[in-house]
Amino acid sequence: METTDRFRAAVEQRDLSALDELFTEDVRFYSPVKFTPFEGRPMVLGLFGVLLRTFEDFRYVGRFGGTAQTSADGGEAPSEILLFRAAVGGREVHGIDLLHYDETGRIKEFTVMVRPQSALQALSEAVFAGLVADGLVPGPA
Repeated sequence: METTDRFRAAVEQRDLSALDELFTEDVRFYSPVKFTPFEGRPMVLGLFGVLLRTFEDFRYVGRFGGTAQTSADGGEAPSEILLFRAAVGGREVHGIDLLHYDETGRIKEFTVMVRPQSALQALSEAVFAGLVADGLVPGPA
């Protein structure tokens, strides 16, 4: 899917502005560390800004396509999985990005899964600090 190619290029080039037009206005981002999704293009773009600063040596290493049931409405949607490798705080990260598309080809749902748990913990701490620093979420009480 063309959107996947454009998304992958934007992430690999760390080009946040190129991501803007690829997401629906009401995009949902399901994080491996947060029960409820991040919702809406401004919030998801802010999160991507933090992620692009947090991951070290980020690279996609595989791709699979098909259809899958979405979380928001349970409908079938064109979907792709991108496998990635990266590092966070010196820890090797293995993960997948699951992208669901709307009828116009824009990303309407985005789910990230990461392993191992030690890398997930390092990622969680780094992303939370970045979100607080960027004013996207409140800091700890």
